[in-house]
Amino acid sequence: MKRFVYADNAATTSVSPKVLEAMLPFFGENYGNAMSLYSKGREAKKPLEEARETIAGILECKPSEIYFTSCGCESDNWAIKGTALANAKKGKHIITSKIEHPAVLETCRALEKQGYEVTYLDVDENGFVNPDDVKNAIRDDTILVAVMYANNEIGTIQPIKEIARIAHERNVYCFTDAVQAVGNIPVSVKDLDVDMLSFSGHKIHAPKGIGVLYIKSGTRVFDLIDGGGQERGRRAGTENTAYIVGIATALKEAVEALPDMKRVEKMRDRLADELLKVPYSRLNGSRENRLPGNINISFEYIEGESMLLLCDMDGICISTGSACSSNSLEPSHVLLAIGLPHEKAHGSARITISHQTTDEDIDYIIEKLPPIVKRLRDMSPIYPANRT
Repeated sequence: MKRFVYADNAATTSVSPKVLEAMLPFFGENYGNAMSLYSKGREAKKPLEEARETIAGILECKPSEIYFTSCGCESDNWAIKGTALANAKKGKHIITSKIEHPAVLETCRALEKQGYEVTYLDVDENGFVNPDDVKNAIRDDTILVAVMYANNEIGTIQPIKEIARIAHERNVYCFTDAVQAVGNIPVSVKDLDVDMLSFSGHKIHAPKGIGVLYIKSGTRVFDLIDGGGQERGRRAGTENTAYIVGIATALKEAVEALPDMKRVEKMRDRLADELLKVPYSRLNGSRENRLPGNINISFEYIEGESMLLLCDMDGICISTGSACSSNSLEPSHVLLAIGLPHEKAHGSARITISHQTTDEDIDYIIEKLPPIVKRLRDMSPIYPANRT
């Protein structure tokens, strides 16, 4: 029987058994609306607020600063558009980076159509934003700096604490998309001193359809949805108690598993070392300062989509970039931003492992992926060995 190896955890994760167990009562017996005053509603309200307290305790903030959304994209939209609209009288200038997730980049582009001005910062060859570039880009009319904590494609971990300090020196808000960071590295909003932070449930073994936005008390952000007064009147809509309990359970479970990330790092490094033995390959992103389970390697003279499909035939799930833009034939904007030419960016493989990954899984990828690259190169007229 063919082995199955899931190595695309940056795209999504399976719901953990503990999370599913914690959620199940709210699909059955505890089905009440948390806004209702009678006992059935209170039975749903209590675990919802306990979940908020759990998340706040882990992030080191107040429970009143935690807001539940439907996903990371919604949280990103709320943080950026909400800040832009609430602070338009001060200015309409936003700073972000060229390697942000589409949820941030497309939101910024939408605001540009409404008269806002956005500065897209360059990154270096490893994908790092230079804090000095942030400092130099801030103007009197700058209202927000939005830089992701860890990149979803190359795993680079940004100096967010320093970036937040620079922003605050000029009375500018700082938001970080921490969707890839939360659950993979320790995250404390108290330590980072950011004004807003987002993360998503389905990246940490909770279901798809639940996210979180941290908004620091005093931050001027427009409300997201008007309606029935849920989420302290800032995001209307009946609370999804089951999924809220699920994301809190998943976050607690992920934090408890953080010590195991040392083992994940060792597996990541072993896999990277073996794959880099393939001729004409290169690691994208920092070797040291990256997410524990992230590997992004470019193989010249092949197409990433063909590699992905052949891996799938061998039971291996990997990707060529962000899952949110996987249907695009354009090369990764992240890889282009770090200086890769189009032809090298097209042949990239993003492999993201987790604490559920085993050494046997790594062995299987090492066994199957290099021959797939060789097979594709054997069919390529531009591969040096095939030129006559």
